[in-house]
Amino acid sequence: MDQERLKKLEKLKELDNPYPHKFEVDRFIEDIRQMFEKDPSGEEVCIKGKVKRVSKIDEGFLVRVADQEGVEMLVITAHNLNQGEEYILKGKLVRYEGKLTLKDAEPSDNQAIDIKSLKEAYDFDPNFYQVRLAGRLVSLRSMGKAIFGHLQDATGKVQIYIKKDVVGDEKFKVFDDLFDLGDVIGVVGRLFRTSTGELTVEVQDFKMLAKSLHPLPEKWHGLKDVEVRYRQRYLDLISNEKARRITLLRSKLLSEIRKFLEERGFIEAETPVLQHIASGANAKPFITYHNYLEQNLYLRIAPELYLKRLIVGGFNRVYELGKNFRNEGVDTTHNPEFTMLEFYCAYWDYKDLMEFTQELFSHLLKKLVGSLKITYQNYTLDFTPPYKVYRYFDLLLEKTGKDKDFFLRHEKEVRKLAAELGIPKAQELTHAKLLDKIFDVLVEDELIGPAFVIDFPKLLSPLAKTHREDEDLVERFELFVAGKEIANAYTELNDPIEQRDRFLQQIKEKEMGDEEAMQMDEDFITALEYGMPPTAGEGIGIDRLVMLLADVDSIREVILFPALRQR
Repeated sequence: MDQERLKKLEKLKELDNPYPHKFEVDRFIEDIRQMFEKDPSGEEVCIKGKVKRVSKIDEGFLVRVADQEGVEMLVITAHNLNQGEEYILKGKLVRYEGKLTLKDAEPSDNQAIDIKSLKEAYDFDPNFYQVRLAGRLVSLRSMGKAIFGHLQDATGKVQIYIKKDVVGDEKFKVFDDLFDLGDVIGVVGRLFRTSTGELTVEVQDFKMLAKSLHPLPEKWHGLKDVEVRYRQRYLDLISNEKARRITLLRSKLLSEIRKFLEERGFIEAETPVLQHIASGANAKPFITYHNYLEQNLYLRIAPELYLKRLIVGGFNRVYELGKNFRNEGVDTTHNPEFTMLEFYCAYWDYKDLMEFTQELFSHLLKKLVGSLKITYQNYTLDFTPPYKVYRYFDLLLEKTGKDKDFFLRHEKEVRKLAAELGIPKAQELTHAKLLDKIFDVLVEDELIGPAFVIDFPKLLSPLAKTHREDEDLVERFELFVAGKEIANAYTELNDPIEQRDRFLQQIKEKEMGDEEAMQMDEDFITALEYGMPPTAGEGIGIDRLVMLLADVDSIREVILFPALRQR
């Protein structure tokens, strides 16, 4: 706690209540911007201007250029332009920190648009529109009889202008002496544009809403320490626009998924998180104890078996968006607590789901990024249907020269191959685990896709229906993008007798040391005995999907509060 700030708080308490119960806000900052600023949406233009200032940023250089009338505009470019020189620059129009900006700018010989005309087309005159806004002070600059700053909320930030002549000498002194970066304040004022065209609130009155008793992270470069960013996510959200953008992207993604499914007749269901039996997926569960019931319960590893009970009960299209819990390691693509979408449709098979998945992804990309093509970690990914389709054993044959018969009927040789590939504990793994690990090592990283891998071996898929053309296989696919599994789906096994046999095989796998093998679920078997229609079901990893859309390579970037070791 900063002692100087604490003293300021005590002075504020003598003057007024710095922690009021309420402050009337009529707009979010983004709402104000949408009223008076047109979204440029990446239009390509050429501008001409003289370089006023150059700053280094993560994306390259942030350059301020001005036309002959002195109207300024921001430019983001990979080129280190010379201050004082005039350039014609071609690039895409975007909003950068709320300002009209030319991004990916390159020197050009094309005919240029003057900056003043361009900004008039995108930045409208607010004509002293009255506003009441609240947010966090993220910049302050005193200029004697006036103070400039920026007010930020989750949707964006806007400049504020506090003038002694407007608020009066006494209030101006209070602000100048007692307000700091990081304070949460409310302002009342009217909107105008500065000489540089920046949308600004001329403050007529202000109110301290919460005093920040700690200084904010270094203001120009944001919060870089990943340990602090993940442990104190609130500081990350205050300091890093990208973190706020990912949070909003995730929220919009979940909303669009729900809209898409419900428009197609799916209903959202809620199934138990505390379960008597750990089943529905191959994973090691978390175990807890219920005092009243006097028994162990498991945090669910998947909602699958409960959602299929709903299919038995007559609900033909169901889905759940919720948390699953798996007692596994933590890395860039795994967190023990993660979000999954699972949905099931009666009378479909896995081929229907492949078409449906492409339709879903097309909808999400168009809504959220405006294109079926995205860039992810230097890959250009095109989600235009149809996606590539590969058969599981065809991929292994291509890598090893060994066919399906080798992998399914020569376990000793498969174990030897796994050891040669450097797979840990190859002599101890079950046959199913050997296949899974070999495929992971040899194939997955090269599946840039988007691509479906179909027709998995039966011993890897205890809940999937036997393939209609091959008894060794099941009707299952996984969707891979940039070397990561994004979705897993299959035609559901609905024969209760065969399902029991598959569970019994899982029990044998567990006895052989596979901690991730499923448990027998007798009630689920009973449900199948009442009759489940032909059904197809799918699970999509929401965290990995957000990683793709946000172009980040760690799951911790897209989970607000990831699992971390205690200090």
